[in-house]
Amino acid sequence: MALKNILNFFTPKDKTFFPLFEQATNKLTKLSENLHDALNAPKDEREAYYKKVDELAEAIENISHKMNIELSKNFITPLDREDIHALMTTIEDVSGNLQEASNRIRMYQVEKITKSIRKLTEINLEACHHISRSVKELKEMKNFKSVFDSVKKINKLDRKSDAVFEKAVTDIFENETDAKNIIRYKDVLASLDKVSDKCKSVARVLEAVAVKHS
Repeated sequence: MALKNILNFFTPKDKTFFPLFEQATNKLTKLSENLHDALNAPKDEREAYYKKVDELAEAIENISHKMNIELSKNFITPLDREDIHALMTTIEDVSGNLQEASNRIRMYQVEKITKSIRKLTEINLEACHHISRSVKELKEMKNFKSVFDSVKKINKLDRKSDAVFEKAVTDIFENETDAKNIIRYKDVLASLDKVSDKCKSVARVLEAVAVKHS
């Protein structure tokens, strides 16, 4: 038996950190789903989804706080302490930016949801699913190929998001004459595109952890 496998065998099973990670990523996926559903709902039904986004973002923030407390209390951790902190911080960043995008759509009272806006929420939702799956795979410390595959897909989604954003902004400047609408839609699109950048940051941490333990 390899030394790494022997060490894993004798290491106590984690009952703290990965359960918190799974709670956070499950809520992250639901948060992204709610924003996507909000933009596909009639305008008079969107507020309930926006409120759910706020609730889930707050819940993830609370999980992050609990994670920090557990890091200060526990000597033995399933991953290096800096990796746990980096992973939780980047997950929380995705959540915060999704909430920011939701708030901008509410603040600007965007009624007409364009195809580009919907496409960006679809991309972000898919990326969040990959994050959630990767964390579950990382917990077992076995199927690192699946983690690497998800990382590649998240990076590809980020490039796709950039392309959608750039085309959408070009279309706005070519076809929109109302300056307020230009500002409104460009800001919303930028906030959604930023979410995919944050997902890419999570992917970098996942990849680094997988490389370290594979």
